[in-house]
Amino acid sequence: MVRESRPTRVPLDVYESAKVAASVTSRTVAQQIAHWVRLGRELELSPQVTYRDVVRVLAGRSSYDALSVDEQALVRRVWAERIAEHTRQLDFADELGRTGAQYSEFDAEGVVPAEDRDSGARPPDSLGRGRPQ
Repeated sequence: MVRESRPTRVPLDVYESAKVAASVTSRTVAQQIAHWVRLGRELELSPQVTYRDVVRVLAGRSSYDALSVDEQALVRRVWAERIAEHTRQLDFADELGRTGAQYSEFDAEGVVPAEDRDSGARPPDSLGRGRPQ
């Protein structure tokens, strides 16, 4: 099926958010915006999902547990997108380097590389945090 598209202006913040989300979801920016538009359309048309209630939970003014299953699914998706964006912006190596804190990184198997072991850094605890000396 061939889809026709028309040029449309979107606010810069929407474009930038779509650019970030698209990189995570393997979509183009246009595909991401179209995805969000479809979600919004379905949300507004759905008798099972109350837009006002979802917005209240996302703003922290209402309880997640009070939402229907469909509303909770939508809130979880938004939360996942927010967490992914926040995680992409973290740079612990830079932050710890600026403070002079010692830390160790470990590989995918949970082994501290030899150069970290030789530096006197303590191996990470069970949660992956470097232990203080």
